[in-house]
Amino acid sequence: MKIKEIPGIPKQRKGGFHNTESIKKLDHSEMAVQEFVILKNRFYSVNEWKGFCGDGFAGFKLYDSSGNHVDRIPVKGDFIRIDIPGPGTLEAGFDWVKITDISDQYTKEDEFENISITCSPSKEPGNSSKKYTAHFYSSDASSTFMISRGNTYIKAAVYGRNETANLNANFLDSIRNLVIALGGMIGISKIQWKRLTDALLDF
Repeated sequence: MKIKEIPGIPKQRKGGFHNTESIKKLDHSEMAVQEFVILKNRFYSVNEWKGFCGDGFAGFKLYDSSGNHVDRIPVKGDFIRIDIPGPGTLEAGFDWVKITDISDQYTKEDEFENISITCSPSKEPGNSSKKYTAHFYSSDASSTFMISRGNTYIKAAVYGRNETANLNANFLDSIRNLVIALGGMIGISKIQWKRLTDALLDF
């Protein structure tokens, strides 16, 4: 797989990566505008992602910077708690990422709109007693969730960059992180992300 250089997405420097994309083609630009409004609402509804994807998909819950569960549009500095199929971490029970950037771009000339949310593995929010990054990837990794609109299409995508196992953890969590990260780097996580990008467009 070739690395895509995409504006706003962290550069690939080490470890694994993936480009996961789903595209829905439409008849005309007015339809693309209308359907992008629906896609945008689904994209921002992080707490509903599992419901869109069905059983067997990871559970996503949005939290504010203090560690309180919230049901609103995500903002920079929020956290997402991920309940992946299989065992969670002993340190926190779940995997956590922090939203490090949100971008919303619109170019009138080519009728193009692009929204992205970039996240990186983090400690559990609001709990200063936790010492380690609560995720199977290291804190250098990133996942960028993106939706786009062109003249006759809408697109949902997830781009993973710099994916290496998080070994900065207690012994059992390090083993767990290594096993899951290796599975992710050989393509298992891409299957899950493809399920999400397809589901976001399935309305």
